[in-house]
Amino acid sequence: MMEESGSVPVLEMRGITKHFPGVVANDNVSFNLLKGEVHALLGENGAGKSTLMKILFGFYPPDAGQVFLNGHAVNLTSPAHAIANGICMIHQHFMLVPTLTVAENVALGLRSSRHPLTDLAAVTKRIQQLSDTFGLQVDPLAYVWQLAVGERQRVEIIKALYRDASILILDEPTAVLTPKEVDDLFQILRQMAEAGRSLIFISHKLHEVMALSDRITVLRNGCVTGEANPCDTSRAKLAQMMVGREVKLAPDKPHTQICEPRLEVKDLVVEGDRKTDAVCGLSFQICGGEVLGVAGVSGNGQRELAEAICGLRKPKTGQIKIDGQSVPSGNAKAAREAGLSYVPEERMRDGAIADFNIFENFILLNHGQKRFCRMGFLRFTPIHQHSRTLIDEYTVKTPNLETPAKNLSGGNIQKLILARELSSDPKVLIAAQPTRGVDIGAAEYIHERLSHQRTNGTATLVISEDLDEVLALSDRIAVMFEGRIMGIVNREEASRERIGLMMAGVDPDSPPADYCPSPE
Repeated sequence: MMEESGSVPVLEMRGITKHFPGVVANDNVSFNLLKGEVHALLGENGAGKSTLMKILFGFYPPDAGQVFLNGHAVNLTSPAHAIANGICMIHQHFMLVPTLTVAENVALGLRSSRHPLTDLAAVTKRIQQLSDTFGLQVDPLAYVWQLAVGERQRVEIIKALYRDASILILDEPTAVLTPKEVDDLFQILRQMAEAGRSLIFISHKLHEVMALSDRITVLRNGCVTGEANPCDTSRAKLAQMMVGREVKLAPDKPHTQICEPRLEVKDLVVEGDRKTDAVCGLSFQICGGEVLGVAGVSGNGQRELAEAICGLRKPKTGQIKIDGQSVPSGNAKAAREAGLSYVPEERMRDGAIADFNIFENFILLNHGQKRFCRMGFLRFTPIHQHSRTLIDEYTVKTPNLETPAKNLSGGNIQKLILARELSSDPKVLIAAQPTRGVDIGAAEYIHERLSHQRTNGTATLVISEDLDEVLALSDRIAVMFEGRIMGIVNREEASRERIGLMMAGVDPDSPPADYCPSPE
C-alpha cells in the first residue's frame, strides 16, 4: 500500500535539466515516488521520459538538478551504482542471454557465495522463493530461448527482485504482450507495490496507465505539464496534457457502402526467414469501403503476410486477387499497377530512403511518369509543386524540400510515406503498424487519413500489435496466431477479452479443457 503523501519520498528528482546538441531533453523536471506506489510517466516520443529515467539509472549525468533517495542526495554515476542503490530497470527489449538458463541469467554479473564458482543451487532456490511469493511462474532450469515472451519478462522482474530492488523502472513493459499476459503482469506489479516496492511505469497506452497507476506525471517537450490521479482524470484529459490540445482518441467511422471484394487472398502459404512456414494456408477477403484489422503478438506471421500480398516476398502457394484479377506472386510492380499501396512496418528500411531528400522520397514510385520526367530527365518544377501539395495536405513538418528524410521525426516520416502511398488513390491499402513509434498527435492524424480512405471505397488491411488501434479502426478483426487465423469477428462482437484469448491461441467459443457436459 502506498504511504501517505506526508512521508519522505523514496525517490525525489529536483530540477533535473539535460541538454544535448540543439535539444533540451529535460528542462527543470521534478518528479517524486512514494513507497509502495505505482507512478506512471506519460508523454509523447521525445517528451523526455527516457532521458529522465536514464539519468536516474546512471546512464547520463544531469546538467543541473539533484537526485535524492530516502531524503539523501546521491550522485548515480553508472547503472551498477544505481543497482547498488536499489534501482533496477526493465527495458522494452529484454536484456537476457537466450542460450543460458533462467538461473544463469539471474546470476549473471553477481558475485557468488562460492566465488569464483557460481552457486546455481542457491540461485535456483531463491528464484523459486520469489516465484512463489509474487506469482512469477517460471522454471529456473529452462533456457531463455525456450520461454514465451511473457515468461521472459517474468525473468527480468525476477532479476530485479533477486537484486533486492526497491525502485523498479518499467519501460513500455506491455509492448509485446497479449491482453491476458498484460493482466497477469499488472497483478504481479500490484503485488510488488503492496509488498512495499515502488514502481515507475513508462507507457504511451492511456488505458493501461489509468488501470495500473496511483499517480501520473505528464511530460511534454522536456517539461512537466501536470500531475494527476487516475480517479480524478480521464484518457482525453491526459492526451490533452501530452499534446497541448484536444485529441480525438478514435476516428469517426461514418457508414460506408460496402462494394465488391477488392482484395482476395486464398490458401496463402509463405515461408519465413527461418525457412519454416510463417503463414499457413490463410484465406480472407476485404471489400471496398471496409477495414480488416489483423491483431496478434509480433512474430505470428503478420510481416510475412503483408510482404507476400505486396509482392515483396514470393509465397510458396496461394492466390492473391485485386479487383478480381490475379496478381503474379512475388511481383511488387504488378501489385502496384493493380492498385495496391503499402505503408510498411519498418519506415526507414522499407518505406523511405534516409539520405534522399523530401521530394525525392515523394516520387520514389512514380518518378518515371510523364508529368515528372521527360526524355530521361526529371522535371523539378512539377515535382516540387507535387511535393508542396502533399506537404500541405498531410501536414508534414519539414524545413524545406531539400531536407533529408533522416532529419524528420518518426511521425513526419510516417506522414511522408502515407502521403506518397495515398496520393495514387489506391484500390487496396496495406498499413502495417501504421502508428508504431509516433506520438499521439501524429497517430490521431494517421487514423483520420485511414478512415478517410475507407470512406473513399478503399479496401484496407491494418496490421497492428496495438489492440486499441485495431478496435478503433476496424470493421472486422482477424486474429493471427502461429501463422494461422484463429477467427474473424465483426467489430460489434469483439471485446478485449475475446481477442486476447485468440491472440494466445485459445478458441473463445470452445469449452475449457476440464469441461464435462452434464448427463441428459
